Amino acid sequence: LDATRYADSDGFEKDKRRFIWAYRDYVINAYNRDLPYNQFVIEQLAGDQLPNPSQDQIVATGFLRNSMINEEGGVDPEQFRMDEMFDRMDCIGKSVLGLTIQCAQCHTHKFDPLTHEEYYRMFSFLNNDHEAQRSVYAADELAKIESIRRQTTGIEDDLKHRTPDWENRMAAWEESVSKNLPQWTPLHLAVEEISTGGQRNLPMEDESLLAQGYAPTKHTVRLDAKTTLTNITAIRLEALTDPNLPMNGPGRSLRGTFGLTEFKMEFGSPEKTNARTKVVFSRATSDYDQTEKKLEPDFYDKSTNNRVIGPIAYAIDGNDYTAWGIDSGPGRRNQDRKAVFQLATNLALSKDTGLTFRITQNHGGWNSDELMNNNLGRYRISVTDAPGRIEADPVPKRVREMMSIKRDERTAAQQSSVFAYWRTQVPEFSAANARIAALWDSYPEGNSSLVLMSRDQPRETHMLKRGDFLKPMKSVTPGTPAFLHSLPENAPGTRLTFAKWLVDKQSPTPARVFVNRMWQTYFGTGLVSTPEDFGMQSDAPSNQALLDWLACEFMDSGWSVKQMHRLIVNSATYRQSSRVTPESFEKDPNNRFAARGPRFRVEGEIVRDIQLAASGLLNDKVGGRSVMPEAPSYLFLPPVSYAPFEWTVEKDDNRYRRALYTFRRRSTPYPMLQTFDVPNADVACVRRSRSNTPLQALMSLNETVSLEAARALAVRALKEGGKSDAERIIYAFRLCLARKPQLDEQKELLEFLNKEQVRFADGWLEPAKLLGVTNSAALKLPEGIKPTQLAAWTAVSRVLLNLDETITKE
Repeated sequence: LDATRYADSDGFEKDKRRFIWAYRDYVINAYNRDLPYNQFVIEQLAGDQLPNPSQDQIVATGFLRNSMINEEGGVDPEQFRMDEMFDRMDCIGKSVLGLTIQCAQCHTHKFDPLTHEEYYRMFSFLNNDHEAQRSVYAADELAKIESIRRQTTGIEDDLKHRTPDWENRMAAWEESVSKNLPQWTPLHLAVEEISTGGQRNLPMEDESLLAQGYAPTKHTVRLDAKTTLTNITAIRLEALTDPNLPMNGPGRSLRGTFGLTEFKMEFGSPEKTNARTKVVFSRATSDYDQTEKKLEPDFYDKSTNNRVIGPIAYAIDGNDYTAWGIDSGPGRRNQDRKAVFQLATNLALSKDTGLTFRITQNHGGWNSDELMNNNLGRYRISVTDAPGRIEADPVPKRVREMMSIKRDERTAAQQSSVFAYWRTQVPEFSAANARIAALWDSYPEGNSSLVLMSRDQPRETHMLKRGDFLKPMKSVTPGTPAFLHSLPENAPGTRLTFAKWLVDKQSPTPARVFVNRMWQTYFGTGLVSTPEDFGMQSDAPSNQALLDWLACEFMDSGWSVKQMHRLIVNSATYRQSSRVTPESFEKDPNNRFAARGPRFRVEGEIVRDIQLAASGLLNDKVGGRSVMPEAPSYLFLPPVSYAPFEWTVEKDDNRYRRALYTFRRRSTPYPMLQTFDVPNADVACVRRSRSNTPLQALMSLNETVSLEAARALAVRALKEGGKSDAERIIYAFRLCLARKPQLDEQKELLEFLNKEQVRFADGWLEPAKLLGVTNSAALKLPEGIKPTQLAAWTAVSRVLLNLDETITKE
C-alpha cells in the first residue's frame, strides 16, 4: 500500500476525501488467499481488460488511480492528468520494475539505458483510459443484486409466456414510437469562462461539454451559440453519462446525479450583449420527472431555505429553491436523461442572431472544497424547428440504440433490453411492473471506487519536451525498452500486454524486486539496500546468489507469496538470535550479511496494533471502510487544514480497528502514524525511513487511544491476571512481551505499582486525570476495582506498552 500511494484523500490544496478502500480490501484479500504474484500484478494493471472481469479484478485497477488529484479552481485537467500519468509510471518503476525511470520523462536516463522515447513508449500503454469511478458491492449486496435480476427475469419470462404474441405487439410499438420524431440540431457552445465558478467545461466531439476539475456548489454558467436554423420551436437539454464522472454520471455528485435549478435562454445580436431578449418557455417535459423531495444532507448549505428537487417544471419556475432532479434510485439513476423546453412563441432568427443559455446550478452544499457539488456532468443542447407540441422522448437512449438494430440481428440481451422498457408501456402488465419496481426499490446502494476503464478511441501519445505537456514532440506507439526482454510478436498495445510483459519469467527484475522487499520486511534491509533501484547506480546485492535463488524459487513456486514467507521464517538465518556479540559486530556491524537475527522497531501501524492487541481492545474485523479514531480537532480546521474537514470520531469499537484501516488524509496525516514514520502517500514508497525520537515516546504514552489501551490493559490484568499483584504483573508482562518477566524486572514493576498506589491514595496525583474523566465520580469502574487501584495499574500498563522490547521486532 505504501508502494501504491494508498490514501483516502486527493491531496493538494482541497484534499477532498476519495473512495478507494475497496482497492485496499482487494489487496488484503489477495494476500490472504495467496493470489499468485504475477496474477496480482496483471489484475492491478489491467484487471478490467481480462476476459469477463470480476468486480474484484476491476477494483484492482485502483492501483493506478491512487495518484494525487488536483481539483483546485481554474486548474487545467489535462495538465494534472499528465502529472498523474507520470506518477503511475514512477509507481510501476519503483514497485514492479525496480528502476528509477521518472527522470526519463524529461530526457534520456543519465545512468540507466532507458531512452526518452522508450519512456513514452511504455507511457503509451497507460495513456488510453478513462478516469472512472464505479459502484462496488459487498458479497451480500452482489447476492441481492443477482436475486433481483433473477426474479425480474422470471416475471418477464412469465409475461412472455402469458402473452404469446408479445413479439408482434412489441414490433408494432417500436414502429409507432419511431415515427414523427423531431430533428434535433446540436449547438456548438462557447463557454464564458468567468461564469463557470472555476469548473472546466471540456468540448467533446459530439458537441457536448464535459465538466471536469474544480466543482463549485453554486454557479450559473453562460453558454453562447449560433445556429443555421431560422425558426426555433423547442430546446433540448441532454444529460449524458460518461466514464469520467462519478458512478458514470450524468451528474458530478457523489452518486452521479445533479440538480438543475434554472434553465434560461436569451437571443439577440452578438455585438449588443446588453440588448438581448429573454425567451419564455410555455412548458417543459423530461424522460424522468422526479417526485419532489428535500435535498440530501450532502447538499446542506447552512441556510434555512427549504430547497427541494423534483420534476422538470422546477427548472423553469423562476424559483431558486427548486430544481429538476434525476435520482431514480440505485441501479437505475446513472443513465442518460433529456429535457425539452417548448418556446411560448416560435423564435424567428436572422443569420447573425446569437443564442445565450444560462444554466443555474445552486443546489449544492456550503463547502465547494468538499464533495458537495450537485452539478451537471456532461451535457448537450440542441434546437429544433419542428412544428406542434414537442415533448421529451420517453424512450431511453440505450433502448433507442437497441431498436436501431434489426430485430433478427439483435442478441437475446438486446431484445430483452427493449422488452424491459416496452412492458412498462403495456397497461395490462401493470401488476407485474409494480412487482418488478418493488424489487428494484430494494437494490443496494453500494459504494464507489476509483478504477480505470479503457477508451474506445485511443489517445495519441507524444514524447514531451522536458516533460511539458504543452510541448509535444513526435508521436510514439506502445513499446518496451530495448535493453529488456522483447514483447511477443504482434502483441496489442494494451495495459494487459504491458502487465504480462512485466511479469514474464524472462523479465529480469520483478521477481527479484519482490523477494528483495520481503527480505527487507524481515531483516530491516533488503539484499539490495535500494529496493526502488536495481539499476546501474544501485548498491550491489549483499548476496547476489541468494537473491537470484530466491527469485527463481518464487517463480517456480507458482509466484506463491505465502510459500516465500514460510521459506524465509523457517530458515536458520532468520531464526538466529538477535543478540549482538563482539565477534558478530566486528564481522558484520550493520548486519548486511545476516550474522545475527534482525532487531528493529516495528512499523507505525504495528506499534498501534500491539497496544490494542495487548489491551484486548483490538477489533480484528477484516476489510471495510476507513475509520477515524480520536485525533486533535484543530488538525482539520484552518489554518492547519486549507478548509474545514469533517473528521467524525468513531463512537464504537471501530475506533480500535487495525491501524491499517485508519483514514489517511494526505495534507493532515494521522499524528500517531506520522510520528512513527508512516509515509504520507504523496509518491510511491518502497522503503520506509525508521527514526527514533522523543516525540514517539510522548505520543505512545499520552495519545488518546494509547491511554485507552493502557487503561484497558490495566482492567484486563486486574480481572484476568490472578489474585495477587505479582501474578497480575506476570500476566500483563506476558501480554505485552510474550515472555515472563525476570525476577529483577518483576521486582521493579511491583515497586513502581506500590509507589503509584501511594501517590494516588495520598492525593499527589488525581486518578480521574489519568483515567480520562473530569472527576472520579464520573468513572464507570468494573466491580471490585477502586479508582486509585485502576490508576496505578494504568501507570504500570503505560510502562509495559512503551518498553523498547514491546515495540521491537527481535
